[in-house]
Amino acid sequence: MSTNDLFSLRYPIGKFEWTTNQPSSKEKKEVLSVLKNFPALIQQEVEGLKESELKTPYREGGWTIAQVVHHLADSHSHAYLRSKHAFLELTPKIKDYTESEWAKLEDALSTDVSPSILMLKGIHQRWVAFFESLSESEFEQEYHHPERSKKYPLYIVMKLYAWHSMHHLEHIRSLKKRLGVE
Repeated sequence: MSTNDLFSLRYPIGKFEWTTNQPSSKEKKEVLSVLKNFPALIQQEVEGLKESELKTPYREGGWTIAQVVHHLADSHSHAYLRSKHAFLELTPKIKDYTESEWAKLEDALSTDVSPSILMLKGIHQRWVAFFESLSESEFEQEYHHPERSKKYPLYIVMKLYAWHSMHHLEHIRSLKKRLGVE
């Protein structure tokens, strides 16, 4: 497999592009629309998949479809809580977690993705309401990620997780195409 093919499998929509300025009102609406609609999109993509399909990795060495869905629930739960900490505290240091280890836990190996879909529905509904309530200056509030030595303003968090949602959704969509499941 070529380097380009591997890159396309890993980053089907490209890598996240970090920007230093806040999104325009139009871009903010688009990003919030992605976050609002994502749980329904992911549910639609996995609905009706067979257990064998849910156990299929999206690429060699990658997670299965089920693990991707469970990862999304884990990751977005962390990010939602980090967002609230950033709002309520002065540049809090967040606790990281090892995604690859979480993906090996029994609950993440289950092909029953319905609990994770329910989590995503609730988290995204509340997260969107939270983001919609922020003023421009409040979107500048940030948390510090010590393992990455980086500060994450809330406007970046909002854009990053809209990208993250579509990034993993496309992993599932592209695998379904390769499997001939549509």
